Amino acid sequence: MSDFLTRRTALHYAAVAGAGAAGAGLTGGGKPRRVTTFVLVSGSNGMPSTDPELVLRGHRVVGVSLPGHGPEQQFHRAYQAPQDLEELAALPSPMRGVRLEDYVAAAVDAVRRAAEHGPVILVGGSLGGAVITKAADEVPDLVDHLVYDTAFCCTELATPADYINTPEGQDSLTPGLFTGIVGDPAALGAVRINWRSADPEFLAAAKAAFMADASEGEFLAMLNMLFPDETLHLANGDARGDKRAWGRVPRSYIRHTRDRTIPLALQDRMIREADAATPGNKFEVFTVEAAHAPTAAAYARIREILHRLAK
Repeated sequence: MSDFLTRRTALHYAAVAGAGAAGAGLTGGGKPRRVTTFVLVSGSNGMPSTDPELVLRGHRVVGVSLPGHGPEQQFHRAYQAPQDLEELAALPSPMRGVRLEDYVAAAVDAVRRAAEHGPVILVGGSLGGAVITKAADEVPDLVDHLVYDTAFCCTELATPADYINTPEGQDSLTPGLFTGIVGDPAALGAVRINWRSADPEFLAAAKAAFMADASEGEFLAMLNMLFPDETLHLANGDARGDKRAWGRVPRSYIRHTRDRTIPLALQDRMIREADAATPGNKFEVFTVEAAHAPTAAAYARIREILHRLAK
């Protein structure tokens, strides 16, 4: 298992309200203006998300609804408190059989619809980076810019799991999450993590891996917005981009210097390899002092980067 979350989901992208509030409007001269749409792809276990502040700044923002990532599919009474872990361990998973290709299809559909209204900036966090790479392969002419926010970008190696198993990935703290696994992943066809656990060992491991610099309230709010199940296949899907498609879309990488899920050395390796693969189209690189899941203060700096990238 290797990952991962949506980070901003609980803290900053909040309500879907407002995602479509800013469409093609009028300039002061009465001429139609084209509005940039940010299409957001979460990391594993993440909910579709938006950013009301970016909307208030005149952009459109929409989170991609990934297969199996629905409240009616993932949240059960056994997951509430007091929890019934025996029942929770046996519940069928909506993620069984879901593959990277299914996530890519959902992202491509969102991009196609958004592109009807103006430029599209496709943003992926964590494992969402694998999704946006393959989506750009499918519709390179509809994506104006790719943003990898401390996310996987596979070029020399095929899968995110391959990268985590490199020397640069060896310091990742995600193995500490194994104590939160409920049920048999092989039987479920998914990794099910009890994010609502009160086990001190698990909570300490999750905080260290994802959000070490956050307050307890911010950290727990983020955990409580995560879906328990993630497919076994996402981290192991071939996520390499085609130089002739993905390779010609302008792209940016936002490095998180305090990330203990995708260590900084691994982020830098993926940037170097992608740049070597497409020397005529290299990453524009930004750096923020942030853990894998940024605090509200750290995310404000990320938002400024996104805002400046909009056309």
